[in-house]
Amino acid sequence: MKLNLTSALAGLAMSGMATTAFAGGYDVIDVTDGGSFTGTVSAGAFEADTRTYTISKDPEICGEGSREVPFVEVNDAGMLMNAVVFLNDVDEGKAFPEGLDALTIHQEHCEFSPALGVIANRGELTAVNDDHTLHNIHTYELIGNARRTVMNVSQPEMGDTVTKEIKLRRGNGMKIECDAHDFMHAFVYVAKNPYFSVVDENGHFEITDIPAGTYEVMMWHGLLGEVEVGEITVDANGEVSMDLSY
Repeated sequence: MKLNLTSALAGLAMSGMATTAFAGGYDVIDVTDGGSFTGTVSAGAFEADTRTYTISKDPEICGEGSREVPFVEVNDAGMLMNAVVFLNDVDEGKAFPEGLDALTIHQEHCEFSPALGVIANRGELTAVNDDHTLHNIHTYELIGNARRTVMNVSQPEMGDTVTKEIKLRRGNGMKIECDAHDFMHAFVYVAKNPYFSVVDENGHFEITDIPAGTYEVMMWHGLLGEVEVGEITVDANGEVSMDLSY
């Protein structure tokens, strides 16, 4: 199970392609002389964390033996994979990346794909059962050390599809599980504004077209949670660079 986003999705998260704003409370405006925020995210004191689960049912579909699930991935340079850097509580600015209003998660061979997805708040999440067995998709809003059920739907047959509007009030991400198979895990970052970036394979992030101003910087990781970095001030046409660490 590979948690890294495809390069296409990572590019989408960092692009400036315009579309309608989906998250409530955010207004799209023309951004001129926008600045940028770039840097890297290292794992800090955290190490790679891969957990092994026994495949105890449906071996003809899910595979036999055990499955290793990498919850925390760290590259050879100590950079943290699957982290998201974002600006918190931004009320207006550029449009959301195109396509962020919907996310489809497939369940095939008892595995979620993508294992890390991105969707705009108030976008539509669709889950598809691609297996000849029962899946029960259970999604949780992650709120600090707590979590709240967002969707809990049984999908007993191949082809069963369920769609739900995702509207998070407090958290910035979700955990995805299957109640029928305890070795199925995925995460979704829920963007409340378009000023975010999923780190690439080198741990690099880039947020562009930022209106001049002062912003609160946050980091998010599905397992490690949220970290408040502090404030940055972005000047018109300016660039702020920072190396961050969990």
